[in-house]
Amino acid sequence: MTGHAIKTSAVVGVGGKFELSVALPVGTNVEVMIFVPDRDDCGDLVAAAASSTDFWNNPIDDEVWHIGPTL
Repeated sequence: MTGHAIKTSAVVGVGGKFELSVALPVGTNVEVMIFVPDRDDCGDLVAAAASSTDFWNNPIDDEVWHIGPTL
């Protein structure tokens, strides 16, 4: 099956009802898929970044990579 997608959004109202308006001719057959996005799209990325910072805080890494000029 081929076709094209139209992205739009709606807010669910009382009784689970919502209404969409699309620019399609009357009588056009459509297939509706419901996607509920997470409330926090970046939460998992922030948690991953914060949890992995301890990697850089170790004495071996400092000794090997942070060799500066000796005076």
